[in-house]
Amino acid sequence: MTSFAYLSASSFLKVEPVGDAPRPFGLAGVAWDGSTTNRPGARFGPRAIREASHMLCDGIHPVFDCSPLGQLDDHGDLALPNTGIGPMRAEMEKLLPALLARQHMVWLGGDHSITLPILRALKAQQGRPLAVIHFDAHCDTWPDHFGERSGHGTWVYEAMQEGLVVDACFTKIGIRSAGERSAREYVSDRGGLICTARDLRGLENRQQLAHVITEVRERLAAHGNPPVYISLDIDCLDPAFAPGTGTPEPGGMSSSQVLTLLEEFASLNCVGMDCVEVAPAYDHAELTSSAAATFVWTYLCGQLAKTAA
Repeated sequence: MTSFAYLSASSFLKVEPVGDAPRPFGLAGVAWDGSTTNRPGARFGPRAIREASHMLCDGIHPVFDCSPLGQLDDHGDLALPNTGIGPMRAEMEKLLPALLARQHMVWLGGDHSITLPILRALKAQQGRPLAVIHFDAHCDTWPDHFGERSGHGTWVYEAMQEGLVVDACFTKIGIRSAGERSAREYVSDRGGLICTARDLRGLENRQQLAHVITEVRERLAAHGNPPVYISLDIDCLDPAFAPGTGTPEPGGMSSSQVLTLLEEFASLNCVGMDCVEVAPAYDHAELTSSAAATFVWTYLCGQLAKTAA
């Protein structure tokens, strides 16, 4: 078992071992990349993100003025079969309810196919469909996965088809990859919001991104402020910031843009987050895992600050 940051060298922020009394937040790795369509290696993402997080272990967040140390359990990587996506998801769905009942969870991927079982489990726990904020270069709305029914490029389509999400409260940020119109505009055709990377060019700070932040909040308010899940594919970043991913797409977001949005979305009714598609073998300088660790740390600090207020 490996964990995230101070307890041991293998945990996130070296946090202490999981004890009998749960801390407010939990983190677990899902080391699966059997659905990757281009470069494999995201199964090593959880380990790399944890290692990158060690530089944050004594850090107080500059915006939220807190640290998740002492408030976070790292459950290590889930013990899952690698034989196929069906067995993997079936076992994952057995493990999720107990973890979600115990703590506010963050998940380290792994490829993006892990998000669908998490949404299924969260809908069951919350008793209602979720709002989703989805950072990605790719639409992930394909009705099949190169002939296979399900994969890392189909989870949004499947989530909407299954009624796991509030369509009008599904927001996609950073999208820019090639694709046919039916997939590219699938979310907007169902009433959701798409902010492409092209739409965001040159917009970095809170004032410049205010229109995105405001529209997300207004959509949530109009639908009763449903629980919000954030799914962050590291390839939302331009390859200059995150070369270590399976399907890099030029023309992407900056780390500053993502951090600004994560900081502003901290006040929402968030119930969890994942950070996926970190493939460390393609990044000798560890830029990608460093960005991922900082995004996860920022999310945790934002949620902690909100609960302490």
